[in-house]
Amino acid sequence: MAHFIETIPMKFRRLNSEELQDLEQEFVQFLVTHSITAPDWVKLKEEDPVKAEGLVDLFSDIVFEKVVGNIQYLEYRTPDDIKTFHCLEDKIVLNGLRMEGQAEIDLTTDLPPAEMFRILQQAEVKLQIYTAEKAYRPDRAAELFRMLEGGAKISREGQLFRAIEEFKGA
Repeated sequence: MAHFIETIPMKFRRLNSEELQDLEQEFVQFLVTHSITAPDWVKLKEEDPVKAEGLVDLFSDIVFEKVVGNIQYLEYRTPDDIKTFHCLEDKIVLNGLRMEGQAEIDLTTDLPPAEMFRILQQAEVKLQIYTAEKAYRPDRAAELFRMLEGGAKISREGQLFRAIEEFKGA
């Protein structure tokens, strides 16, 4: 069994019970790599809960580091506004779309971008397209994690970001 796990301040946050349960197999593999068997884990939780929590913290940071490291696109949506982000290595680029006026479309609806733009063009609304970019503060991982915790959703292919980019040029 691992004899000591150094207590290090967390970079992200501890996974909650539901998240840990969803990642049970990965956590078991993590424990195995630290030479901790199932009986050792039960004993550790009883005899040294601080060390056990430290292992959960370490595992949580590893999981979140991997998640934010793989992010390429993020989205925030409200009924009348979409903010899409292309998360590059050194900066983050925003493409946004704001709808002013009454429309029969709610931008939180998960429509394919082409259909959404077709509906928006036929609606009697004013569309405002905006863009910006900035360097990460304090660093890429911390900023992307903060955005996720604030409600941003990971967009696997970045279709909406690219569609707004094309719409800007039209």
